[in-house]
Amino acid sequence: MEITIPNLEHIADAAREFITGIGDSRVFAFYGSMGAGKTTFIKAVCEALGVKDQVTSPTFAIVNEYALGSWPLAVSQPPTAIYHFDFYRIKRLEEAYDMGCEEYFYSGSLCFIEWPELIEELLPEDAVRVTITQYPDGHRTVTLL
Repeated sequence: MEITIPNLEHIADAAREFITGIGDSRVFAFYGSMGAGKTTFIKAVCEALGVKDQVTSPTFAIVNEYALGSWPLAVSQPPTAIYHFDFYRIKRLEEAYDMGCEEYFYSGSLCFIEWPELIEELLPEDAVRVTITQYPDGHRTVTLL
């Protein structure tokens, strides 16, 4: 699945399209260069899911938890929370183990992970790889693998 975001005015539409395509998946690893828009896109997805909390980058906290407002898809067990990770500051894989990231990943809640390349070996096999690419004219593509 590939979603095109012509500019930031269309990010809410892209977030809704992303949500319709995630099905039963729960763990999403967001890849992209610094400034590609990972946090901005995750914020838009959270808003589209009815999150009332302020969605911010968890750069220093490593993980933020948001209460899920609603779940628009018909699935047997909808998630009840969203965990938003930013592993940019992780220096050693043991830091991710110590914070119990695997418990989050297998909790059944939505997990949105920024900088997953730093903890790649801890990702569940069924994690969806999401690449955000920014182009010189400002448009972006969001590709789910």
